[in-house]
Amino acid sequence: MSFFADLHIHSKFSRATSREMTLESLWKWAQLKGISVLGTGDFTHPVWFKEIKEKLYNNANNLFELKDNYKTKDIFTSCISDVHFILSAEISCIYSKGGKIRKVHNIVFMPDIQSVEKFNNILSRIGNLSSDGRPIIGLDSKELLKIALDVSDRAMLIPAHAWTPHFSVFGAGSGFDSLEDCFEELSPYIYAIETGLSSDPKMNWRISELDRLTLISNSDAHSPLKLGREANIFNKEKTYDAIFEAIKSKKGFEGTVEFFPEEGKYHYDGHRNCGINMSPKETINHNYICPVCNKKLTIGVMHRVEKLADREDGYIIKNAVPFYSIIPLMEILAEVLKTGINSKKVLQNYYMLLEKLGNEFNILLNIPLDEIGKVKIPKLKEAIERVRSGNIHIIPGYDGEFGKISIFEQIKRQETKGQTRLF
Repeated sequence: MSFFADLHIHSKFSRATSREMTLESLWKWAQLKGISVLGTGDFTHPVWFKEIKEKLYNNANNLFELKDNYKTKDIFTSCISDVHFILSAEISCIYSKGGKIRKVHNIVFMPDIQSVEKFNNILSRIGNLSSDGRPIIGLDSKELLKIALDVSDRAMLIPAHAWTPHFSVFGAGSGFDSLEDCFEELSPYIYAIETGLSSDPKMNWRISELDRLTLISNSDAHSPLKLGREANIFNKEKTYDAIFEAIKSKKGFEGTVEFFPEEGKYHYDGHRNCGINMSPKETINHNYICPVCNKKLTIGVMHRVEKLADREDGYIIKNAVPFYSIIPLMEILAEVLKTGINSKKVLQNYYMLLEKLGNEFNILLNIPLDEIGKVKIPKLKEAIERVRSGNIHIIPGYDGEFGKISIFEQIKRQETKGQTRLF
């Protein structure tokens, strides 16, 4: 049976994260969102790892479950489901290679507590694991991969948000032009990359080097409400080994749920402080210089993909799995209710929908539109229909500024159509 997995998140011990990022809250919100397997995040942090060992138990499949005495009872009956955790952490590698400072974020997965303990013990001799849930380590990404594989042959390292400008394997600011440049002879042990919020599979298909990889997507959530803004779809057993093999072989990996990449905060080039938002072509016409401050522009994901691509835009790889572009339900409600996304009105209607129709993924992707229409929220049915067909309007994000998205009203800059279902 298919299930959704969000494998990259953070705990309350990571910088700029919500205090609500606790195991109890994550267990609850995973059910509301429709997520069956959730990364623990931050297993390198000593206090968070202690909580993982205290509050979770291994269910014999090397996935973990929340102990009963930590479970809350305020879950809508329509959303109740099993939630499994997979041991995960993001690590920031900052180092010099090829005459350039590299800043690459990597996600590491481990199959069991003993492997995490061994891995953390090695890293603690290199960097301060207590300083942040996503620790900064002065270690080559290749060496990090080697350490992980030495700890366990079932460990997995995946480059995080692979295209973002400042902290990624392909980032314009401090990344590489190929996986081989980064991981050298260990490149065959990289089975996937995380596409990130500002790119989607269609963009990555333009680069033939990536054909062998599984393109995964995760929320990188810093608050419970952001869980599932991107996710993966598996059709395998809910075990660590099954997930590992699905990512490694693509068998049992059925696709991803995606942000519209234009909504991501690094899709276009620009300068946030100057209000300059440019397409790659406009950037080239301005010689990569901001017309306001005359400094170098931050080069976004679309531009970087264009630079490394060896295929034309629109290329579809053979046997490509589908992806489904969504707008989070609270954002949809904020627009149809004409109020702020953090308003009490949005939250009340969000809970009402979950109680009547089930979890968020079910509402966004599966519930028949006529059923949605029976819930008396004006224009909600039409809004979800437009999102499912990709008939929306976006001003692309740039230089750390999320894109502006509208379902009904034309907004200046760009209209995106027909991305939701490609196959």
